[in-house]
Amino acid sequence: MLMISDLVVRYPKSDENALDHVNLSLQKGEFVCVLGKSGAGKSTFIRSINRLQLLTAGQVTFEGTNITTLSEAKMRRIRSDMVMIFQHFNLIPRMTVFQNTLTGAFGKRPPYKNLLGIFSEQEKQRGLQALKEVGLEKHAHKRVEALSGGQKQRVGIARALLQDPKLLLGDEPVASLDPSTSRRIFELLKRIHEEHELLSIINVHDVNLAKEFATRIIAFRDGKLLFDGKPNEVDDQMFADIYQ
Repeated sequence: MLMISDLVVRYPKSDENALDHVNLSLQKGEFVCVLGKSGAGKSTFIRSINRLQLLTAGQVTFEGTNITTLSEAKMRRIRSDMVMIFQHFNLIPRMTVFQNTLTGAFGKRPPYKNLLGIFSEQEKQRGLQALKEVGLEKHAHKRVEALSGGQKQRVGIARALLQDPKLLLGDEPVASLDPSTSRRIFELLKRIHEEHELLSIINVHDVNLAKEFATRIIAFRDGKLLFDGKPNEVDDQMFADIYQ
């Protein structure tokens, strides 16, 4: 589903590559956790996949299409099959849970409907179903600013579901949550991943979460791909290598 070929990212005024000739092939159904200490290149890698981060060199191929050189209009269509779940939720605080969820449909609708806030009954039903999947149907008409951190991340996941994605990207989605809530969010992500048959790629700091939930772990150090293998292969020595 996703091919990363000789990927290089170098930021302006930097003498070092944030990503240094990364090569990966990732398949539908894999639940991939990305490890590495801060600055290792994890977020740059995730954002390069959907081209939120410009590439210096290399190629990203999604379902057979080289997206590296696509126009922004064509890239928007490709992104409609990708979703990103963020660390800081990226919700609109004064809107309700339901209204925030419905914004997940924006990428596959005419812009005038988004501007006017026009939604069909089918879209509204899909929004309610998404909230039911994440356990927030009873909070549909609450304003997002009244929710806990874990609940806000669930709204972000419901919004992602409304996009009907093929690829789920997570950029530290549990970094701002307590350990118990983080585990519940990962349980939810894994369930949704399996039910919707996605390719999921998620940055995470917690090695234990990665080893418990991932089907495959990749790790970066200094922009280079250091490890690519099974969770049970991340032993104490590999942990020390990843986090120096």
